Amino acid sequence: MSTNLPEQQPSEEIDLGQLFKLIGNAFDRFFRFIGSIFNKFFLAFVWVVFFTKKHFIKLVIALLVGVGLGFLKKLTETPIYESTIVLRQNYNTGEHLNNTIQYYNSLIGQKDSVEISKIFKLPVKQASKITELVMESNLTENQKMILFDEYTKELDSARASEIEFKEFIENSKDYDYDIQKLTLKSSVKTNFNQTLLNIVESIENSEFYKKEKEKLIGDLNSKDSVILSALTESKALQEVYKNVLEKSVEDTPSGATTSITVGDAKDKNITKEYELFIEDLELKRELVENKLKRKNLEEIIEVISIQNGDGTIDNQAKLFGIETSWTVALAIKISGILYLILLLMEFIRFLERYKDKVQ
Repeated sequence: MSTNLPEQQPSEEIDLGQLFKLIGNAFDRFFRFIGSIFNKFFLAFVWVVFFTKKHFIKLVIALLVGVGLGFLKKLTETPIYESTIVLRQNYNTGEHLNNTIQYYNSLIGQKDSVEISKIFKLPVKQASKITELVMESNLTENQKMILFDEYTKELDSARASEIEFKEFIENSKDYDYDIQKLTLKSSVKTNFNQTLLNIVESIENSEFYKKEKEKLIGDLNSKDSVILSALTESKALQEVYKNVLEKSVEDTPSGATTSITVGDAKDKNITKEYELFIEDLELKRELVENKLKRKNLEEIIEVISIQNGDGTIDNQAKLFGIETSWTVALAIKISGILYLILLLMEFIRFLERYKDKVQ
């Protein structure tokens, strides 16, 4: 008689207790990891506080040195005055204007006062006081976002989805934007408004842009002639419809439906008149748009605003892109540089502890 019992099959049931224990251990390790990170951040913060306390006197001295140098610079430096003009470029003049400004700045850098005086139509002594010309776009981030939106609308949806605002800004030249601010800096307080207008005039007198202006305005005039001719024909056609309608009304018995036939098409007269009315509205709207375009194209570069007076003093420093006084800027810069040097020295001392282990 066989004594072999049937083998017991392994249970496929999961021990829920052990599963919950594993999950609990995983959460415990995760929260310990998060806690260790916060603990290390706290220890680092404490170390920085005590490090700053250790070198506090040195940092205060550096701060005071920066304040002193700022006051000294303010007292001894030659003040710089700014004259500003805001422009709208109605043609693609950005690159040409930018190159012109760079050429003028090269003459200023070479201190070629004679040539500068000829170009700007100034006395040599006054021309020698010009220190720099700066051109920059006068658009806010919101205005650039609007331009980006208009640009993507001109592309197909697949291509537009690939372009990001940051990429659009990086690939755009600052001088490509229509609105520009042109600033003349000088070491003398005088009125340079006419000088700025002379720079604009030099672009206006460019033969290339004169031809472009003539061509574009000529195209608009041609379009206007075609539109006016179409409106005249439309008016004549409406008179025909009107005469046909009046004759039809006279010849039609009372109670009958009135219609007119044009070619092989037979439509109600009100339909034809409405179609002509809509077409006339579109043509007239196009005439108004062309008139506005022509007005804008009359000036190659349009002066939006110009600063009146003898210029404003420019005695501001820039710190992290923010304008501030030289006193504040130098104080923060000198103390910041000293703090970084002290940190570097502390780091080197820390590494020296392991020098024997790597040799």
